[in-house]
Amino acid sequence: MKHLIAAALATSALVSAASAQEITEFRLGILGGENAQDRLANQQCYADKIAAALGVEVKIFTPADYNGVMQGLLGGTIDAAWMGASAYAGTYIADPEAVEPVLVKQNEDGSIGYYSIGFARKDSGITSVDDIKGKTFGFGDPNSTSGYLIPSVELAEAGYSMQPGEFFGDVVFTGGHEQTIVAVYNGDVDAGVTWADGLGAWEDGYNSGALRRAVDAGLVDMNDMVQIWQSKEIPEGPFVLRKALPQAVKDSVTELTANLWEEDPDCAYGVAAGDAKDFIPVTHEQYKSIVAARQSVSN
Repeated sequence: MKHLIAAALATSALVSAASAQEITEFRLGILGGENAQDRLANQQCYADKIAAALGVEVKIFTPADYNGVMQGLLGGTIDAAWMGASAYAGTYIADPEAVEPVLVKQNEDGSIGYYSIGFARKDSGITSVDDIKGKTFGFGDPNSTSGYLIPSVELAEAGYSMQPGEFFGDVVFTGGHEQTIVAVYNGDVDAGVTWADGLGAWEDGYNSGALRRAVDAGLVDMNDMVQIWQSKEIPEGPFVLRKALPQAVKDSVTELTANLWEEDPDCAYGVAAGDAKDFIPVTHEQYKSIVAARQSVSN
């Protein structure tokens, strides 16, 4: 990826100092889904690099839920964020001129997709969605793509009502991906959904995603869990920048992020929630289907 967009950004190094004078700080939003301390730890090296490139302080915001980041971008109190596809779609629907997607994570196999993964404890006896009848099913956040939007659409299309008591005994929101994983692992809910790239080994939590982060943090042993469902491929969520930022600031941050795997793979691992190949350019076109899905659910 290094230098892939260098031609388009050739002047960014010359103007970054000037552009930094147009902003007094840069505010990076981190979606919910794991505790704030872990989110800060995973992103601090990235924030430090942005601060060095722009010459201004970078503040990290870790709202409790996805909506906090969305509202921050819409209101101009957050300048950039890695978003889920549904959270981006919701932001775009609210204001098409608020943010622009610039980069997306590329998996080790070259794809830019991931999956919503349904899972349960191995000792629960649950091996498929049919086995959750009358039991509690956990979603993460209403604005999560893999933690709610896609599974709610695909499971409903497959004949499983999302109304509590109709098929599932109850349908609950846990607050985020990490919370869902821990709730299932601890037996607080019978089954749940989260996200993963679907590559690599189950016992590792796959190569990247919320399961991998939970394994890395020592929260779960995947040998105690079983996969019970998988969605169709979902486009990876984009890295977005607030459109109103000075162009030179956007160019500088985009170039830095695009080169992160080549320049600092350990830092990139934390940003990507696991192993990946690169961060590559993306446009709004990639998310039109998610915008349509989100609109269909809200109508």
